Amino acid sequence: MNSIIKKPSAWIPIAIPLIFFAYLVICISIFGIVRNEDEGTAAHLFQLWLVFEPLAVGFFAVKWLPRAPKQVLFILALQIVAALLPMSIVFSLKL
Repeated sequence: MNSIIKKPSAWIPIAIPLIFFAYLVICISIFGIVRNEDEGTAAHLFQLWLVFEPLAVGFFAVKWLPRAPKQVLFILALQIVAALLPMSIVFSLKL
């Protein structure tokens, strides 16, 4: 697993949601929950990330699943859990 997790296609879909999760927590702690007509930069970044994340996870699965299925399933689970963190904040707070 150590060799596969070092590949960018494995760690980028884990790192980006974690960074985005931290960004959301920081924005909410500084500015609070603000509902404006204009969505703002954070909402647009979230929308772009929602398009990018499934593509990145899918690319990783297609590329690595045939080569090392057991190791890849663990990393795929990490990627999915990492992706659910920012989504849970946005959808639970109805932002």
